[in-house]
Amino acid sequence: MAAMVRRQRPRRLACWALMAVLLADLLALSDTLAVMSVDLGSESMKVAIVKPGVPMEIVLNKESRRKTPVTVTLKENERFFGDSAASMAIKNPKATLRYFQHLLGKQENNPHVALYRARFPEHELGFDPQRQTVYFQISPQLQFSPEEVLSMLLNYSRSLAEDFAEQPIKDAVITVPAFFNQAERRAVLQAARMAGLKVLQLINDNTATALSYGVFRRKDINTTAQNIMFYDMGAGSTVCTIVTYQTVKTKDSGVQPQLQIRGVGFDRTLGGLEMELRLREHLARLFNEQRKGQRAKDVRENPRAMAKLLREANRLKTVLSANADHMAQIEGLMDDVDFKAKVTRAEFEDLCADLFERVPGPVQQALQSAEMKLDEIEQVILVGGATRVPKVQEVLLKAVGKEELGKNINADEAAAMGAVYQAAALSKAFKVKPFVVRDAVIYPILVEFTREVEEEPGVHSLKHNKRILFSRMGPYPQRKVITFNRYSHDFNFHINYGDLGFLGPEDLRVFGSQNLTTVKLKGVGESFRKYPDYESKGIKAHFNLDESGVLSLDRVESVFETLVEDSPEEESTLTKLGNTISSLFGGGATPDAKENGTDSVQEEEEGPAEGSKDEPGEQAELKEEADSPTEDASPPPPPEPKGSAAPEGEKTTEKDDGEKPEAQPSDKGEAGFESVPPAPEEEKKQKPARKQRMVEEIGVELVVLDLPDLPEDELARSAQKLQDLTLRDLEKQEREKAANSLEAFIFETQDKLYQPEYQEVSTEEQREDISGKLSATSSWLEDEGFGATTAMLKEKLAELRKLCQGLFFRVEERKKWPERLSALDSLLNHSSMFLKGARLIPEMDQIFTEVEMTTLEKVINETWAWKNATMAEQAKLPATEKPVLLSKDIEAKMMALDREVQYLLNKAKFAKPRPRPKDKNGTRAEPPLNASASDQGDKVIPPPGQTEDAKPISEPEKETQAGSEPAGSEPLELGGPGAESEQKEQPTEQKRTLKNDEL
Repeated sequence: MAAMVRRQRPRRLACWALMAVLLADLLALSDTLAVMSVDLGSESMKVAIVKPGVPMEIVLNKESRRKTPVTVTLKENERFFGDSAASMAIKNPKATLRYFQHLLGKQENNPHVALYRARFPEHELGFDPQRQTVYFQISPQLQFSPEEVLSMLLNYSRSLAEDFAEQPIKDAVITVPAFFNQAERRAVLQAARMAGLKVLQLINDNTATALSYGVFRRKDINTTAQNIMFYDMGAGSTVCTIVTYQTVKTKDSGVQPQLQIRGVGFDRTLGGLEMELRLREHLARLFNEQRKGQRAKDVRENPRAMAKLLREANRLKTVLSANADHMAQIEGLMDDVDFKAKVTRAEFEDLCADLFERVPGPVQQALQSAEMKLDEIEQVILVGGATRVPKVQEVLLKAVGKEELGKNINADEAAAMGAVYQAAALSKAFKVKPFVVRDAVIYPILVEFTREVEEEPGVHSLKHNKRILFSRMGPYPQRKVITFNRYSHDFNFHINYGDLGFLGPEDLRVFGSQNLTTVKLKGVGESFRKYPDYESKGIKAHFNLDESGVLSLDRVESVFETLVEDSPEEESTLTKLGNTISSLFGGGATPDAKENGTDSVQEEEEGPAEGSKDEPGEQAELKEEADSPTEDASPPPPPEPKGSAAPEGEKTTEKDDGEKPEAQPSDKGEAGFESVPPAPEEEKKQKPARKQRMVEEIGVELVVLDLPDLPEDELARSAQKLQDLTLRDLEKQEREKAANSLEAFIFETQDKLYQPEYQEVSTEEQREDISGKLSATSSWLEDEGFGATTAMLKEKLAELRKLCQGLFFRVEERKKWPERLSALDSLLNHSSMFLKGARLIPEMDQIFTEVEMTTLEKVINETWAWKNATMAEQAKLPATEKPVLLSKDIEAKMMALDREVQYLLNKAKFAKPRPRPKDKNGTRAEPPLNASASDQGDKVIPPPGQTEDAKPISEPEKETQAGSEPAGSEPLELGGPGAESEQKEQPTEQKRTLKNDEL
């Protein structure tokens, strides 16, 4: 036995260890069981969630709608979001903010800022001299930047998702337009930080749409490339995207479908909003003409009237998409004057003629960037609400030369569904089918630097160099490293956008600064002085373009090499042990790549400079490390370095992964494990000289040039300000809820006092007392309630409920009496009939003991006696006093009686009949008339306390005392507290079970 215990102990320990690991994983995932996506459009947003049991569902807002207006109303003491804010746009247009995303990441001199002022003159935009940006000046006390307003909306979207998911949510994927540059993307990320959201990824809305299309058509994707064009015209902009679908072979997941963004074209201002503004201007002109002779003011000077006209223009645009004409009408447009005018579709198309001419533009841009022709496009699919305008479809169909346009995708929700699928793939809490996503860089990024060259002996000049870091339409996420080989002192270099010639002059002005960052390096010369005997391998700058399309400089290092000789005697025992362990576990290391392909490029896959077309002499200035040999990273002899040794990943061959359809796995963690421990006879041989690499970290100072980010202290203040507003809103909602509850209780109770059932159980004096207190509280609520706190309101409500508690209790008890007493009488009658039938069973077939039947009879009699006595006592009491007949006591008596009856029913259900005694002639006694033929010859369980002369049955059963449950019996599902579980079906030969309707 001891040996068995010893053998099992390691297994138990392993089980406990496994359980501990699983528990740790569950605890780690407890906060991330639900993830969300926010499809942030110009006019409306869609929120989707994924949680266990709810795969990819659109969240309904408080009005039970699937999309929510991107509108925020900011007042001194309250905020409104979504539909509530949209309804406030007419009452308070100055405090209602819409289309504020158009101001994200833009400085005050940007043409889009001037365009926003022209479109929405009711908003006062202030100037921030520190960042050269604008902010909304609601009042002297209320000032909010576009990032802060967006943060409020993101926080509201999270509250909608949390209410729908019924659990907290922190992780989100947010969609952004594909044409957003670095400043605009950083602005969205800062807004999410203010809201306390963890952004898993900023995904381009066209990529999210393409992902949604591919996920639901996974079976149709094969090795043959399919080129699909998505034409997305929303409220604020238009984006045309060419996507290639095909299956590819991945290292981790085998053959999986992949989407690759091949070409993108866009128009930042072509959308439904511009059409609505044209219609609004047309309606305003018609209204002014109708009142020309009345010396009326121009309707354009009235913000409320213009807000009404914009809402009517939105409705009119939608109706004209399905009708040839429609009547626009607004009651009390201005000065209590109604407006009514007929608008035809032809007039609408004339108003927007120049807009429709711009429809083919994004298509041509997308084809040019993809270097494709229309013949290679298999299908053109419409996305976005503005594509429902018939003229848009007509012009687009003519431009693409197809027979028809694809409408087989949800134009409003496709991006939200694709983004939430990506959120589930990026989250650790879910396992989804892999779908490789290869997004494309819209704006190329390059590195510029200047160095001194000697063209002639003694003649020095400065030479400006450019190296492309991330090329246009190259895939991302991606990491790159650039090596500067001819610097031995501190220097600067610049990160700028590349050739933006594909943008028009106006688009270039809207784009903003083409200079991103100036990088100042400190410590280069000091690193060279530390290693005078080492050969310099250059200054390496590591760049990362992450899943969100945001560029970052991870680190800058100065790398040195030297040749060292290694002998077997110098290798310590600890080093040998480390090599052995490395050889054992090196092959098992796998890169932590995301199966959906968004993080397919690993950190150590650092690519070379791209597009270097200078003369050969300049190649050494910026080179790739594709041919770097495998080097050793063990510490060198003196001098002692201050910098850290290079990680194992530095030995890996750095490849350019930007041009390959499949991401190559990282060799980090494996390069040091490739060598096998040498054989004993080989250890004695002298090893050849090997290369030793040293890495010194270089100090980096970044000067942001396009748009300075908010400082950390300013970001913290904004987050705290928004949190205070959220707490204020929650307190206000709680106070309103308490006030509404108090007011509702007063009205309901005052009405109940005049109902007959309440008058029957109360005296006139009691009703007058309650009515007086209710009236006093109602007067207090009207006079002083506006200044009352939530605690005061709840205290008033508690006092009134305590005052009316006895009255409500008496009414509720009288309502329950008929049903409860009828059920008790029915149970007593059935129990009495059951007991009578049990006593009539012949002694030979009796399955109940006398103690069991006596116990049941006692409970029945006690229940009858209690009922009669309590009802008699209740009859003597006036209706205005507390009753002695309580519904809870009736239920308790029923439960006790039902428990006894169910016990006997269960015993009868599983009892086996006893065998018949044989007569002197050896024949069996005649069975009773109520026994079936199959029951003959079966064994019968002897009653407790009796012995059985016949031979014992093959399966002996334990006897039980009266009142307890027999071993092996099966309690009925409808039983009382004694009924706990249900066993398997008994054989058909057993005695038929008594049922309640057979009592």
